[in-house]
Amino acid sequence: MNYTFNAAEKSTVKVVITFNGEEWKSAIDKAYVRTRGKYAVPGFRKGKCPKPVIENYYGKSVFFDEAFSVLYTEFYPVIIDKEKDSFTAVGAPELSIDELEENKVVMTAIVPVKPDVKIGSYKGLEIKKFEYNVTEEEIKTEVDKILLREAKTVEVKDRACINGDTVNIDFSGTVDGELFAGGSMEHYDLELGSGSFIPGFEEQVVGMNIGDERDITVKFPEDYQADNLKGKDAVFHIKLHAIKGKELPELTDEYVKKHAGCETVADYTEKVKNRLETKAKNDGRDQTENSIVEAICATCECEIPQAMIDGEIDGIVNNFAARLQYQGLQLKDYIEYMGQTMEQFRAQFTEQAKSRVLSQLVIEKIVKEEKITATQEEIDAEIAKQAESVEKTVEDYKKTLDATRLNYIANDIVITKLFDFLAANNNLVA
Repeated sequence: MNYTFNAAEKSTVKVVITFNGEEWKSAIDKAYVRTRGKYAVPGFRKGKCPKPVIENYYGKSVFFDEAFSVLYTEFYPVIIDKEKDSFTAVGAPELSIDELEENKVVMTAIVPVKPDVKIGSYKGLEIKKFEYNVTEEEIKTEVDKILLREAKTVEVKDRACINGDTVNIDFSGTVDGELFAGGSMEHYDLELGSGSFIPGFEEQVVGMNIGDERDITVKFPEDYQADNLKGKDAVFHIKLHAIKGKELPELTDEYVKKHAGCETVADYTEKVKNRLETKAKNDGRDQTENSIVEAICATCECEIPQAMIDGEIDGIVNNFAARLQYQGLQLKDYIEYMGQTMEQFRAQFTEQAKSRVLSQLVIEKIVKEEKITATQEEIDAEIAKQAESVEKTVEDYKKTLDATRLNYIANDIVITKLFDFLAANNNLVA
């Protein structure tokens, strides 16, 4: 076997593989062994008929398709591995047989490959920086959440509903005056403030009394899962049947000692404050990093193969299905309820998938360009830090780390160094 390869259009590589007569004959023999049990020839039991008899009865080409498969599975992976420094395959190839003779078979594989990204600039850009401050009100709200552990649910009849209440409602939604799939429900229990519904819905239910009916207007997000509703204005007619509120216990030193392991309410409040401030800092960092990548991606040119987009969509859909299962739902049922096909459901994630793939390609390109690596000293320091956090010796903790985990630690260090570099080399504006 010998082969040649060269770059083709749309981030593909054309690999032309030539097999000699001996390799072709061997592939046909293997195809016969694999498939002989499928063929029935008068006078022979299935699987016992000689190869020449089957070829005479069904035609000389009877084993060709399986023989092509033999050649592909035996030789293609070898080529891909051998040329891994030249290109990276990111999906299954398109195969064709260009020549077929007794002493020669030529197979062509059009291979989708990881594309090169042309980055306009990743230094000197003006990029939005995100920072969040934690307010005293947010701290109090978070502190009070501990009281929900022993909150009593009570029927409310003498006031309007407020955030935190669970209301039982009928709702019916229309877009441009027409009802849409999944937009209506009777006697639905909704916890106000939970963020279960699209932005603006729950906020407009707040203040309703039992028996009230109200029309509310909301706007579906631009990234909403149903294509026919993205960015659309909708009107929901609401009827409120019942309100259930929460009766909270008193927040005392004894209560937090029992439920939070803290000595006093003040200790618990400080603990919550530190946690919220850490989260705010991390959220700001994450959004700033996303902002940096988005700004760099906007300067890029890249032809992303469909195989990479499809692979990313697979991951998004699988995660979506897993979240549904956690709620006791099946993806198939959800798609039917939304009035979509699987193809329509997947298609709505195309732009998100493209963005994710491009972001990853950009990160990989800059890491390579700037030669950012994780040193052994940095890896050892991170391992020691993690060992301390779980109260183990470094030696004992290392025994729990496999190659995958060690690779994750190294990659995490590289990404941290990358964003430190990008933050230092761009103008971050609050």
